[in-house]
Amino acid sequence: MAQTLLKVAGLKVAYGGIQAVKGTDFEVREGELVSLIGSNGAGKTTTMKAITGSLPLAGGDIEFLGKSIKGQGPWDLVRQGLVMVPEGRGVFTRMSITENLLMGAYIRRDKAGVTSDVERVFTIFPRLRERKDQLAGTMSGGEQQMLAMGRALMSRPKLLLLDEPSMGLSPIMVDKVFEVVRDVYAQGVTILLVEQNASRALALADRGYVMESGLISMQGSGKDLLADPKVRAAYLGE
Repeated sequence: MAQTLLKVAGLKVAYGGIQAVKGTDFEVREGELVSLIGSNGAGKTTTMKAITGSLPLAGGDIEFLGKSIKGQGPWDLVRQGLVMVPEGRGVFTRMSITENLLMGAYIRRDKAGVTSDVERVFTIFPRLRERKDQLAGTMSGGEQQMLAMGRALMSRPKLLLLDEPSMGLSPIMVDKVFEVVRDVYAQGVTILLVEQNASRALALADRGYVMESGLISMQGSGKDLLADPKVRAAYLGE
């Protein structure tokens, strides 16, 4: 069995007096694409922020590569290979596409490798190559999503966390983003995908977890969850 990269055990996260995540357990193994689905407000993004050190834990633990990462900041985790593309993309709007990509490699010192990886990102995202000198803030939402994903790949992540990559995009760009997620995964990158588009997320996933009111309510293979009548009724409108 593949190594467990990420293990979340009894995770609790609170905002003020409200407990948004109430004791969640799940894991991601090396080489998997795991989807975490659920309705708006279920606690998915809060969970992602806790994993990446952006929110403190109220209880439980998170292990990455077999070691607890509780209390570590996002910058520490990037150095270890845990990288997130946040909801809303967060590109540097006044910097060019190329400069944004180089920011993704700020922890690296291998100049030749960085140059090679910029070329690799341009191969994955031809649209970025066409506009490499353009300011990121002048791009469409879909193009910014591609840039955010490309920037994350520049750090050579062991685990890539994607938080709502299709949010706010046109149907054509949604198709493109999911195509890119599939391609990145096919290149051997382990992915944890949080996504409201449950049908698309589960269709890609090896395994999936359903989150409701801060707890995992169901889990299984992506295929099994996609076929489950409860999941279809709640998240696929059937």
